[in-house]
Amino acid sequence: MNKNEKFVISINRELGSGGRTVGRKLAERLGVHFYDKALIKALEEKYQLTAEEIEKLKGRKHNWWDDFQRIAQIGQGLVMPYSSLYKTNDSGLPTTEEMFKVETDILHDIASEESCVVAGRSGFYVFRDHPNHLNVLIQAPIPYRVARVAEKQNISAEEARKIINKVDKMRENYVRKFTGFSRYDSRFYEIVITMNNITEDDAVDMILDYINRQSQNK
Repeated sequence: MNKNEKFVISINRELGSGGRTVGRKLAERLGVHFYDKALIKALEEKYQLTAEEIEKLKGRKHNWWDDFQRIAQIGQGLVMPYSSLYKTNDSGLPTTEEMFKVETDILHDIASEESCVVAGRSGFYVFRDHPNHLNVLIQAPIPYRVARVAEKQNISAEEARKIINKVDKMRENYVRKFTGFSRYDSRFYEIVITMNNITEDDAVDMILDYINRQSQNK
Protein backbone atom coordinates (compact mmCIF):
# COMPACT_ATOMS: atom_id res chain seq x y z
CA MET A 1 0.00 0.00 0.00
CA ASN A 2 1.21 3.48 -0.86
CA LYS A 3 0.11 6.08 1.69
CA ASN A 4 1.07 8.86 -0.74
CA GLU A 5 -1.88 7.94 -2.96
CA LYS A 6 -5.57 7.50 -2.17
CA PHE A 7 -5.88 4.39 -0.02
CA VAL A 8 -8.28 2.35 2.07
CA ILE A 9 -7.37 0.27 5.11
CA SER A 10 -9.82 -2.34 6.40
CA ILE A 11 -9.60 -3.38 10.04
CA ASN A 12 -11.31 -6.67 10.72
CA ARG A 13 -11.41 -7.43 14.41
CA GLU A 14 -12.74 -9.74 17.08
CA LEU A 15 -15.07 -8.34 19.70
CA GLY A 16 -13.03 -7.38 22.74
CA SER A 17 -9.72 -7.31 20.90
CA GLY A 18 -9.43 -3.53 20.85
CA GLY A 19 -9.52 -3.50 17.06
CA ARG A 20 -11.93 -0.60 16.83
CA THR A 21 -9.63 1.53 18.98
CA VAL A 22 -6.67 0.50 16.85
CA GLY A 23 -8.55 1.54 13.73
CA ARG A 24 -9.58 4.88 15.18
CA LYS A 25 -6.07 5.69 16.38
CA LEU A 26 -4.58 4.58 13.08
CA ALA A 27 -6.91 6.91 11.19
CA GLU A 28 -5.96 9.77 13.51
CA ARG A 29 -2.25 9.14 12.96
CA LEU A 30 -2.76 9.04 9.19
CA GLY A 31 -5.04 12.09 9.19
CA VAL A 32 -7.96 10.34 7.49
CA HIS A 33 -11.54 9.50 8.40
CA PHE A 34 -12.50 6.39 10.34
CA TYR A 35 -15.71 4.54 9.50
CA ASP A 36 -17.45 1.76 11.38
CA LYS A 37 -21.01 2.17 12.66
CA ALA A 38 -21.37 5.08 10.25
CA LEU A 39 -22.15 2.47 7.60
CA ILE A 40 -24.98 1.12 9.69
CA LYS A 41 -26.17 4.68 10.22
CA ALA A 42 -26.34 5.14 6.46
CA LEU A 43 -28.51 2.02 6.22
CA GLU A 44 -30.70 3.35 9.01
CA GLU A 45 -31.28 6.60 7.15
CA LYS A 46 -31.93 4.84 3.85
CA TYR A 47 -34.41 2.31 5.19
CA GLN A 48 -35.66 4.03 8.34
CA LEU A 49 -34.27 1.25 10.57
CA THR A 50 -32.37 1.52 13.81
CA ALA A 51 -28.72 0.52 14.03
CA GLU A 52 -29.48 -1.94 16.82
CA GLU A 53 -32.14 -3.75 14.77
CA ILE A 54 -29.85 -4.14 11.77
CA GLU A 55 -26.79 -5.17 13.79
CA LYS A 56 -28.75 -7.72 15.79
CA LEU A 57 -30.49 -9.42 12.90
CA LYS A 58 -28.27 -9.17 9.85
CA GLY A 59 -25.85 -11.92 10.91
CA ARG A 60 -28.40 -14.71 10.80
CA LYS A 61 -28.14 -17.33 8.08
CA HIS A 62 -31.69 -16.95 6.82
CA ASN A 63 -33.36 -13.81 5.52
CA TRP A 64 -33.82 -11.71 8.63
CA TRP A 65 -36.47 -9.33 7.36
CA ASP A 66 -39.32 -11.63 8.42
CA ASP A 67 -37.81 -11.78 11.90
CA PHE A 68 -37.46 -8.02 11.91
CA GLN A 69 -41.15 -7.57 11.10
CA ARG A 70 -42.16 -9.94 13.87
CA ILE A 71 -39.81 -8.54 16.51
CA ALA A 72 -40.18 -4.85 15.76
CA GLN A 73 -43.86 -5.16 14.77
CA ILE A 74 -43.64 -2.24 12.40
CA GLY A 75 -43.97 -4.08 9.09
CA GLN A 76 -46.81 -2.03 7.66
CA GLY A 77 -45.39 1.24 8.88
CA LEU A 78 -41.91 0.67 7.47
CA VAL A 79 -40.88 3.46 5.11
CA MET A 80 -38.64 2.39 2.25
CA PRO A 81 -37.01 5.35 0.46
CA TYR A 82 -35.54 4.48 -2.93
CA SER A 83 -37.10 1.03 -2.73
CA SER A 84 -37.69 1.02 -6.46
CA LEU A 85 -33.91 0.90 -6.95
CA TYR A 86 -33.56 -2.42 -5.18
CA LYS A 87 -34.93 -5.90 -5.62
CA THR A 88 -37.48 -6.80 -2.95
CA ASN A 89 -39.05 -9.99 -1.69
CA ASP A 90 -42.75 -10.85 -1.86
CA SER A 91 -43.53 -8.64 1.12
CA GLY A 92 -42.11 -5.61 -0.70
CA LEU A 93 -39.15 -5.34 1.66
CA PRO A 94 -35.53 -5.43 0.46
CA THR A 95 -33.79 -8.78 0.65
CA THR A 96 -30.79 -9.36 2.87
CA GLU A 97 -28.68 -9.58 -0.27
CA GLU A 98 -29.79 -6.11 -1.31
CA MET A 99 -28.95 -4.72 2.09
CA PHE A 100 -25.42 -6.10 1.69
CA LYS A 101 -25.29 -4.53 -1.77
CA VAL A 102 -26.30 -1.16 -0.32
CA GLU A 103 -23.59 -1.38 2.32
CA THR A 104 -21.01 -2.42 -0.28
CA ASP A 105 -22.02 0.48 -2.53
CA ILE A 106 -21.63 2.89 0.37
CA LEU A 107 -18.15 1.56 1.11
CA HIS A 108 -17.08 1.80 -2.52
CA ASP A 109 -18.40 5.36 -2.70
CA ILE A 110 -16.42 6.37 0.37
CA ALA A 111 -13.21 4.72 -0.84
CA SER A 112 -13.54 6.38 -4.25
CA GLU A 113 -13.74 9.82 -2.66
CA GLU A 114 -11.09 9.74 0.05
CA SER A 115 -8.42 7.80 1.89
CA CYS A 116 -9.95 6.15 4.94
CA VAL A 117 -9.84 3.41 7.56
CA VAL A 118 -12.88 1.11 7.76
CA ALA A 119 -13.60 -1.21 10.67
CA GLY A 120 -15.43 -4.43 9.90
CA ARG A 121 -18.12 -4.33 7.21
CA SER A 122 -16.45 -7.28 5.38
CA GLY A 123 -13.86 -4.81 4.17
CA PHE A 124 -11.27 -7.52 3.45
CA TYR A 125 -13.63 -8.77 0.71
CA VAL A 126 -15.35 -5.56 -0.36
CA PHE A 127 -12.04 -3.82 -1.14
CA ARG A 128 -10.31 -6.82 -2.70
CA ASP A 129 -10.12 -5.07 -6.09
CA HIS A 130 -9.18 -1.66 -4.76
CA PRO A 131 -5.83 -0.68 -6.32
CA ASN A 132 -4.35 0.65 -3.08
CA HIS A 133 -5.68 -1.16 -0.03
CA LEU A 134 -4.41 -2.84 3.12
CA ASN A 135 -6.27 -5.50 5.09
CA VAL A 136 -5.55 -5.90 8.81
CA LEU A 137 -6.89 -8.50 11.24
CA ILE A 138 -6.86 -7.69 14.96
CA GLN A 139 -7.44 -10.69 17.20
CA ALA A 140 -6.83 -11.62 20.83
CA PRO A 141 -6.91 -14.62 23.18
CA ILE A 142 -10.30 -15.37 24.71
CA PRO A 143 -9.26 -14.46 28.29
CA TYR A 144 -8.12 -11.05 27.05
CA ARG A 145 -11.37 -10.48 25.17
CA VAL A 146 -13.54 -11.64 28.05
CA ALA A 147 -11.79 -9.36 30.52
CA ARG A 148 -12.06 -6.37 28.19
CA VAL A 149 -15.75 -6.86 27.38
CA ALA A 150 -16.61 -7.51 31.03
CA GLU A 151 -14.88 -4.30 32.10
CA LYS A 152 -16.29 -2.11 29.34
CA GLN A 153 -19.86 -3.34 29.78
CA ASN A 154 -19.66 -3.81 33.56
CA ILE A 155 -20.80 -7.43 33.40
CA SER A 156 -19.53 -10.77 34.68
CA ALA A 157 -16.92 -12.82 32.86
CA GLU A 158 -19.54 -15.48 32.13
CA GLU A 159 -21.86 -12.92 30.54
CA ALA A 160 -18.99 -11.46 28.53
CA ARG A 161 -18.03 -14.89 27.21
CA LYS A 162 -21.62 -15.55 26.09
CA ILE A 163 -21.75 -12.23 24.26
CA ILE A 164 -18.43 -12.91 22.55
CA ASN A 165 -19.53 -16.36 21.40
CA LYS A 166 -22.81 -14.98 20.08
CA VAL A 167 -21.21 -12.07 18.21
CA ASP A 168 -18.44 -14.27 16.78
CA LYS A 169 -21.03 -16.67 15.37
CA MET A 170 -23.23 -13.88 14.03
CA ARG A 171 -20.37 -12.10 12.26
CA GLU A 172 -18.95 -15.31 10.81
CA ASN A 173 -22.37 -16.34 9.47
CA TYR A 174 -22.81 -12.95 7.85
CA VAL A 175 -19.38 -12.86 6.24
CA ARG A 176 -19.57 -16.44 4.97
CA LYS A 177 -23.01 -15.89 3.50
CA PHE A 178 -22.02 -12.90 1.39
CA THR A 179 -18.36 -13.54 0.64
CA GLY A 180 -18.13 -17.32 0.68
CA PHE A 181 -15.08 -17.06 2.91
CA SER A 182 -14.20 -17.03 6.60
CA ARG A 183 -13.21 -13.71 8.09
CA TYR A 184 -10.46 -15.63 9.94
CA ASP A 185 -8.71 -16.71 6.73
CA SER A 186 -5.30 -15.08 7.12
CA ARG A 187 -4.66 -15.22 3.38
CA PHE A 188 -6.86 -12.15 2.98
CA TYR A 189 -4.74 -10.00 5.29
CA GLU A 190 -1.39 -8.35 4.87
CA ILE A 191 -1.13 -7.91 8.64
CA VAL A 192 -2.45 -10.11 11.46
CA ILE A 193 -1.91 -8.81 15.00
CA THR A 194 -2.65 -10.69 18.21
CA MET A 195 -3.33 -8.30 21.06
CA ASN A 196 -1.41 -10.15 23.74
CA ASN A 197 0.91 -8.08 25.93
CA ILE A 198 0.79 -5.14 23.52
CA THR A 199 -1.22 -1.93 23.61
CA GLU A 200 -3.43 -0.40 20.91
CA ASP A 201 -0.70 2.17 20.30
CA ASP A 202 1.83 -0.64 19.82
CA ALA A 203 -0.47 -2.19 17.20
CA VAL A 204 -0.82 1.16 15.43
CA ASP A 205 2.96 1.56 15.38
CA MET A 206 3.34 -1.90 13.85
CA ILE A 207 0.83 -1.09 11.09
CA LEU A 208 2.39 2.29 10.38
CA ASP A 209 5.85 0.74 10.19
CA TYR A 210 4.57 -1.70 7.57
CA ILE A 211 2.85 1.10 5.63
CA ASN A 212 5.93 3.32 5.69
CA ARG A 213 8.13 0.50 4.44
CA GLN A 214 5.67 -0.25 1.66
CA SER A 215 5.40 3.41 0.66
CA GLN A 216 9.18 3.78 0.50
CA ASN A 217 9.36 0.90 -1.94
CA LYS A 218 6.80 2.37 -4.32
